Amino acid sequence: MVLSAAEAPAQPAQDLLNAKGCAGCHAADARKVGPSWQDVAAKYAGDKQAETKLVAMLKEGKGHPVKASASDAELKAMVQHVLAAQPAGATASAAAAVKPDNAVCLGCHGTWGFAVPGPYGKPRRLYVNRSRFGHSVHGKRLCVDCHKDITEIPHEKVPHKVSCVTCHDDLWKAAQKAGTTKEHERLGVVVAQIDRYMKSIHARPNREDQSRTNASCYHCHEAHYVYPLGSQQRAEWRLNIPNACGNCHDKQLEQYVGSVHGQEVLRKGNLAAAVCSDCHTTHDIDRPAKESSKLVITKNCGNCHEKSYSTYRQTYHGQVHTLGYAYTAKCYNCHGSHTVLRVSDPASTMHPFNRLDTCRSCHADATQGFATFQPHANTHDFDRYPYMWATSKFMIALIFGVFLFFWTHCTLWFYREYKDRKEGKAAPRISLAGMPQLEGKHFRRFGPVWRIAHLFFALSLMILSLTGMAAFYAETAWAAAVVRALGGPQVAAIIHRVAGVVILSIFLAQIVYFAIRLAPRWRTFDWFGHISLVPGWQDLKDMIAMFQWFFGMAPRPLFGRWTYWERFDYWAPFWGLAIVGGSGLMLWFKETTASVFPGWIFNVATLAHGEEAFLAIVFLFTVHFFNNHFRPDKLPPPDIVMFTGTVPLEEFAREHLLEYQELVKSGQLEKHLVDAPSRAMTLGSRILGIVLLGFGLTLLALVLVGFAGQV
Repeated sequence: MVLSAAEAPAQPAQDLLNAKGCAGCHAADARKVGPSWQDVAAKYAGDKQAETKLVAMLKEGKGHPVKASASDAELKAMVQHVLAAQPAGATASAAAAVKPDNAVCLGCHGTWGFAVPGPYGKPRRLYVNRSRFGHSVHGKRLCVDCHKDITEIPHEKVPHKVSCVTCHDDLWKAAQKAGTTKEHERLGVVVAQIDRYMKSIHARPNREDQSRTNASCYHCHEAHYVYPLGSQQRAEWRLNIPNACGNCHDKQLEQYVGSVHGQEVLRKGNLAAAVCSDCHTTHDIDRPAKESSKLVITKNCGNCHEKSYSTYRQTYHGQVHTLGYAYTAKCYNCHGSHTVLRVSDPASTMHPFNRLDTCRSCHADATQGFATFQPHANTHDFDRYPYMWATSKFMIALIFGVFLFFWTHCTLWFYREYKDRKEGKAAPRISLAGMPQLEGKHFRRFGPVWRIAHLFFALSLMILSLTGMAAFYAETAWAAAVVRALGGPQVAAIIHRVAGVVILSIFLAQIVYFAIRLAPRWRTFDWFGHISLVPGWQDLKDMIAMFQWFFGMAPRPLFGRWTYWERFDYWAPFWGLAIVGGSGLMLWFKETTASVFPGWIFNVATLAHGEEAFLAIVFLFTVHFFNNHFRPDKLPPPDIVMFTGTVPLEEFAREHLLEYQELVKSGQLEKHLVDAPSRAMTLGSRILGIVLLGFGLTLLALVLVGFAGQV
């Protein structure tokens, strides 16, 4: 058949065959995916209808994998060229088949609109965009590397047997075997992601159809269009993640679209705004109702909202969260999850008009003060949080001042004792020679009630320190271990409050005791004498004299019943328990507190409670321990006077000479003398003292570890 000039194609037949993709499957003299031109010519040799048959076959797609996209003139020219091929011997026809390259596959699948009938009569799209696929991370691989069940083209309809998991695993094993893991580092990341995916909710059988998983790789990634990190295509794919998730989670997508995150992503194309995987994670995703998921989602909020997450962790809600428990309020409990809006939006759950109702979703009896609690307050912004700023600066000055003075005091004391001993200067002693009736005697300083009160006070304080600092330094490993050992934050909170009630009861009881005892003689009692615990000018004089001794400028001063540091130890709890106890009661009875005070009082109370507790703990386990157990003239520790109630008479006379002299002069000394404690009592007191010292120093170490982690 001869074409007229009007019918003649614009390109030579061979160029047409190349341009239309035919050369991808066929060659002139050798079989590729399909038969060679020579084989086709041999098959139709002598058939006068060959040209008509082949043109119809290509035009209608019958007997050929795809309809040819060409005009009638072009089809005729190409068919004539093929039929004109000279037959070859059997060698060419029997050429070994090779794996088809991507151009062969894209000869059909790269044709726009290419599809086959799918379920329920809907067409199943099989079109692959050549350019987009070429730029993907898989663009350099052969199609049949993934579609392993396709061995020849044209191919029959095949089941969907592509496995991302086995393919990547096989490639990684091959890289490990070849020692090229560094060159394929990203592949190792993908394999690790696969391992996490296999444990996720997406990899589990679907509840409605157990024959399939909830979601596979290509439900999220678009099999042919996976792009490298940092590429523009990857950024565009990220913006479509909500829609990809919405294919299964349509209700959540509907809510997300109206949220501040959805508006930023879907309407404004803001790549920094949160998409589903930013909150729920990617390959580790699990049911949001699980405690572990709640913790992860809340932590993920902090990936974008770093400052807000940091301040949240300083609240009790955040401390419990940091310890690994999910029962306290999380970000989404207050702000919403898929429906989160800006706080200024009247529809936001955190808008001032709606805030109290939001608080009442957990705190049913919440009063108006709850609405003005500032969960993201900090100590740096005076304009927004002046009360927090002022409280913080005051507590820092107090802590710095107390430690600067008393640590200096301890250091100088140790230095003077060490230097005196090195120079052979003995501490002044009272000789009991010539008074055999006094030898071996002890002076009773504390009765049984005071000793028991001190023991319970010490135990309660250590329990408060352990349970309180575990929350204060919740980010430390030791805090999580302690809380877990105690049975969780709720049990730890009960223990903390019980210990608090005990220590406050002891504190109030001794005030009542002194009031009753001193009331009858309040006019005659020497309130500022050496037997009184009330500080006086003499304490200031003694302190100055002590520093003069530290520097070798004067002899060591003499003291009566109470030294100035003992008076400080006594009165410090009045301040400390007022702050710690008062703030603790406010936080315990929060509904009552919020009905009287504005919500920011919770911020101030939380800050003061923790900082004052830190001051008390570090002071007690450094300064108090030094003054009573670790100064050179007390070594080896512990001093057991608070357990036995007595002290050797020689030691009493040395440390409290003024009282000793006064008692001797008045003839009252022997009334206070007792026999030395039994050996069993002494041993038991030493063991108890060592245990308490060890526990206290351990608490000090834990607190310092927590403090160092926050600096």
